[in-house]
Amino acid sequence: MPADLPEYPFTPHRFEVRPGIGMSFLDEGPRDGEIIVMLHGNPTWSYYWRRLVLGLRDRYRCIVPDHVGMGLSDRPDDAPGASPRYAYTLQSRIDDLAALLDHLGIKGPVTLAVHDWGGMIGFGWALTHAAQVRRLVILNTAAFPLPDAKPMPWQLSLGRDSRAGGFAIRAFNLFARGAAWLGVSRPMPAAVRRAYIAPYDGWGNAISTLRFMQDIPLREGDAAWPLVVEAGRRLPQYADRPVFIGWGLRDFVFDRHFLDGFRRALPGAQVHAFDDANHLVLEDKAEVLVPAIRGFLDANPLDAQAAAPRASGVDAMR
Repeated sequence: MPADLPEYPFTPHRFEVRPGIGMSFLDEGPRDGEIIVMLHGNPTWSYYWRRLVLGLRDRYRCIVPDHVGMGLSDRPDDAPGASPRYAYTLQSRIDDLAALLDHLGIKGPVTLAVHDWGGMIGFGWALTHAAQVRRLVILNTAAFPLPDAKPMPWQLSLGRDSRAGGFAIRAFNLFARGAAWLGVSRPMPAAVRRAYIAPYDGWGNAISTLRFMQDIPLREGDAAWPLVVEAGRRLPQYADRPVFIGWGLRDFVFDRHFLDGFRRALPGAQVHAFDDANHLVLEDKAEVLVPAIRGFLDANPLDAQAAAPRASGVDAMR
């Protein structure tokens, strides 16, 4: 890891999420603050959420895990006979999130903030904890199968279905390097780019970036398929809760097809869609999104939700 992590003045915590496997996570803000659980995707880590944590931690308790194999968490092997051994599947990620929140004693209401694979992890956890999910912050992600009108991007197929592509991803850190350059519309400073890429430099360190791609559910028979189908079926049930959607419209994976899916399921959502932002929307639009998300949370306090009627959706195109 680089010694310099710009805008990441945090001291991560660790706990043994499974025997012999350590998970790193941030736990920032007052212990009695409303809880925001921020879930990153692939190939990012808790660093992605740093500016939102800095913008909320004075009042809100921000819990931000690094998924196993990502960021500062351990990188166990998944080979037969490995010890400890880890199955890099969506179900494992959901179980890890449940273990973390149980470890922290969090049984009450939470706000889920999700990006990329964090959407399926968060909504997968919510399949058995829906009553705890009281607000949603949704950024360029999915909680339902690939829309019929959306072709599978070849860049993901390269890792999911090609042995040569998988080798390149692990040997040359190809996916993390590509995301750091191509996932933004506004180039990141070199030190920020290094902070994104460094955790996955090397064959063993890059295992999770490839396994996430190989776990993408496209059809019946894929391991994660039942979870993504059920999450999509239940998604409209969250329409009675405050929802904030922030979206970079230049994302070639989570594009307008996915945004439209969330809009249909959650018609009352407050939507901020940006024509000049990409997949890593918090990098491109932090100066807009952080205060907007803070305003959304402040305007929808958990203790007032039962008493106050929902405001109608606001669609802000920038």
